Amino acid sequence: MEKIYTKNAPDAIGPYSQAIKANGFVFTSGQIAINPATGNVDAEGIEAQTEQVCKNLKNVLEAAGSSLDNVVKTVCFLADMNDFAAFNAVYGTYFTSKPARSCVAVKTLPKNVLVEVETVATVGSAQA
Repeated sequence: MEKIYTKNAPDAIGPYSQAIKANGFVFTSGQIAINPATGNVDAEGIEAQTEQVCKNLKNVLEAAGSSLDNVVKTVCFLADMNDFAAFNAVYGTYFTSKPARSCVAVKTLPKNVLVEVETVATVGSAQA
């Protein structure tokens, strides 16, 4: 088991790792719209926050030797299910391989963000 860390994604805001690589998979912790350069949630609105979340996930996955194309499962948390369509519009530009997914609305997310996404991906070149 290997802990993954990159300065190109936000530091964990609790007692956890950005990701763990084990048995040919990488399991990312949920990413929220923290800008790693500032440590703040700079993005406003569901589209901008989803964009930042996807960039953070991309950077964590790449640090683990994986990629967005290797993602086999995502779990998505929305603060408001009314944002579902706008979230999907941005999400779909990053997750073009269409991994399996769960998407639920939750009462509150850390730092009162609008979206959080976690992934499970294979390590190495993209799998068909």
